[in-house]
Amino acid sequence: MTDTMHVSATEIGVVRVFAVDLRADQVDAFETKLQIGDTTTWPIADALGADLLDPDHFDLFDSAILDDLGLAGLLMDGHGIPKAEVEPMRAQLEAVTGHVLILHSRAVNGTDQTLTPKPPLRWIGTFATERAPVSFDTLPNPDPSATLEDPPQTKKKQPSDAAMSGRIATLALLVMALLVGLMIWVAG
Repeated sequence: MTDTMHVSATEIGVVRVFAVDLRADQVDAFETKLQIGDTTTWPIADALGADLLDPDHFDLFDSAILDDLGLAGLLMDGHGIPKAEVEPMRAQLEAVTGHVLILHSRAVNGTDQTLTPKPPLRWIGTFATERAPVSFDTLPNPDPSATLEDPPQTKKKQPSDAAMSGRIATLALLVMALLVGLMIWVAG
């Protein structure tokens, strides 16, 4: 078994497979968190040596439920592991009986961790999911001498004649109101 396994905070698409060497009646206790006073114990996290573990991103199951699909088929069909990566380990994967733990990258909750798996876990293999290659399209103008120009200045739209007439009328009304107010004040 590998002594340590580094999982970076940015790791994606990696699946680690472990055999769980426990009797069926011990598995429930292995995956159950226990609160004893102020201390929380979680046997599965302890066996992995994980500081943080997200239960939504690992699978613990009895390999007998796989029937004809088998562990190799589950990795390829259910987890997107390329056939070329699984085939060299098919015999070893198919020899696993009992419970299996499949740990996804996201199980470490986006933290940088070094796992130190210990019994009852027995590491079987680490696999990477198949992802489409990243490609970059060429820029529309590949001319290296090209420079960015300032955007053309747009001419402001001139107010319409009706808008100008409305402004003049409003100004005239204000002047007349001031004159009327001045006359009333002088007369009073």
